[in-house]
Amino acid sequence: MIPASAPPVLGPPPRHFALRIALLFCAPLIVNGFAMPYFPVWLSTLSMSDFEIGVVLAVPMFIRVITAPLAGVLADRLGERTIVLIWSGCLSLALAFVLFFAKEFWPVLVIYALQSAAYSPYLPIVEAIALSGVRRWGFDYALMRVWGSIAFIGATMLGGWMIGLIGGSMVLPAMAAGFGLTVVMACAAPRIGRPRRPSPIAAITEVPPQSLRQPDLQLLLIGVTLVNSSHAMLFAFSAIYWQQIGYGGTQIGALWSAGVAAEVLMFFFAKSIIKRYSVWTMIFSGCLLAVLRWLIFPMDLGFSGYFILQCFHAFTYAIMHTGMQHKLVERVAEEQEASAQGLYFFYTGIFTAIFTFLSGYFYAWYGVSGFYSMSLVALTGCCFAFAGWYLQPQRLGSGGKTREAS
Repeated sequence: MIPASAPPVLGPPPRHFALRIALLFCAPLIVNGFAMPYFPVWLSTLSMSDFEIGVVLAVPMFIRVITAPLAGVLADRLGERTIVLIWSGCLSLALAFVLFFAKEFWPVLVIYALQSAAYSPYLPIVEAIALSGVRRWGFDYALMRVWGSIAFIGATMLGGWMIGLIGGSMVLPAMAAGFGLTVVMACAAPRIGRPRRPSPIAAITEVPPQSLRQPDLQLLLIGVTLVNSSHAMLFAFSAIYWQQIGYGGTQIGALWSAGVAAEVLMFFFAKSIIKRYSVWTMIFSGCLLAVLRWLIFPMDLGFSGYFILQCFHAFTYAIMHTGMQHKLVERVAEEQEASAQGLYFFYTGIFTAIFTFLSGYFYAWYGVSGFYSMSLVALTGCCFAFAGWYLQPQRLGSGGKTREAS
């Protein structure tokens, strides 16, 4: 959904725009690099049950689907979107300090949900500012965004080393430090004025255009986002499980970093891949490998086996996501880009929240065997995606009969 080039506009870009955006991506992804793998580990140090951990992780996701679009609308209507960034960072940092005093399930749930609501618009607004720079001045999105992924890898590795040295008590201070960086970088963010198009998260508040309501495209969106949401148990319980079977913090950090590094490499090679393989090949390879990934995960793989399995993330997310984006480019007009991305965000958020909540039950009941349920989720997504392929207009002629390939 990112244009290859942007038409020239009057006026130069803000000074060091690309560098400032790259650093702006780093701050929230440093937070995520500490929080995604290790916040569940901190919750387990509070003697919470697996079900309670699932609830604490899932409820904020439901809230985020509501608060992020509302904050996006506010950011788009203000003269300057960085105002919302500064407020988001400051409120998130304040609530990070409040979280230090929460030791029971209900206080943790309420405070973490409020923090997630405050933090939810930060990264999407950074994305929106970066894309404005791509459209107005022709900056390279990938070269700016990749530094965020590198920061995420660095944070997971550092967090793994620290958790091996100190234990779960390192998680909240590390997250608070990351939120402090989001405030600093929000203050240093480039000011580019009011957006010319709505941000994707803001577009969720509007009725999707007719092109997005086509049955085949809806089925494909549901299918791909179901496969995305099958990662819910990995995000919630993988670090806890690996810790239980004796892996140290550095090893857990390396496993998490392997997935992100594979994802980054796949994005770099995506342009070459799309020239050789069809969009549907990319989408279905991701769907089917996700089914396989969660079937294999409960096996006794050893560290090297899990490392290789984590590299599947290049397919179960990156290549499938790239294929989905190219399909949206084919089917949706440029002026409806924000609506398409907003709907993609909505489906992903809702399904991930649902299966994060359910993963608490599945992991409590079945332990690591609960990952088989995620394989079933991915298979369901694959079936929806196949139905979308079967119903696509290029295949169906008048009367619903399949067209011959030209």
